[in-house]
Amino acid sequence: MGRAFQNRKESMAKTSDQKAKVYSKYGREIYVCAKSGGIDPNGNLALRSLIDRAKKDQVPTHVIDKALDKAKGGGGEDFDTARYEGFGPGNTMVIVDCLSDNPNRTFGDVRTCFNKVKCKIGSQGSVSHMFDHSAIFVFAGTDEEVVLDALMMADVDVTDIELEEGKVTVFAPHTDYNKAKTAIMEALGEIEFEVDEIQFVAQNMTEIEGDDVEQFDRFLDLLNDLDDVQRVYHNAEY
Repeated sequence: MGRAFQNRKESMAKTSDQKAKVYSKYGREIYVCAKSGGIDPNGNLALRSLIDRAKKDQVPTHVIDKALDKAKGGGGEDFDTARYEGFGPGNTMVIVDCLSDNPNRTFGDVRTCFNKVKCKIGSQGSVSHMFDHSAIFVFAGTDEEVVLDALMMADVDVTDIELEEGKVTVFAPHTDYNKAKTAIMEALGEIEFEVDEIQFVAQNMTEIEGDDVEQFDRFLDLLNDLDDVQRVYHNAEY
């Protein structure tokens, strides 16, 4: 798989408004994850990973605590997951994951982003079959065989494992996320994960250049500016 999972461009929060949007997205995702899987990070590995990622992105503790308190109370908004697919500038393939309390509004907003760059949103499954839905773990290590043995013993269907420049990268089906993370921690102890999340990984990349690069960056900015958009995955390479 190489390092295709790194293709998702991260937007840096350069202004207070942009930071507020990042905090809001994390708060919403933490709330939904805690409400569905429990508020204890030790028993909800997905939540633990999400909180660790939020801290790395310098999300304030009070934002995290507020989301957990809201989930603990059992009230609050009801968010549903929504996934949209389509083709972006340069015939790239794009998947947009959202959390929404108004699916009709969210669909309209995402479709408008596609329209503004003269591209069209597709039907469900139109591009996702060209991505692998993978659990990905990256951590410091020197022996991928030890990690592979632990994963195999835990009956994890490892898709790929790499050792490069002192870092081990593990790819597994998204359905094996909990099994894989537990097996790695049991084998290596309390390690620090550089990457610990579920992503869509493109099977093939599409190289773009010229005006398509400018349009694609604009497209990502438009999508990331939407409150309901949580993640954007694509196969653009430039």
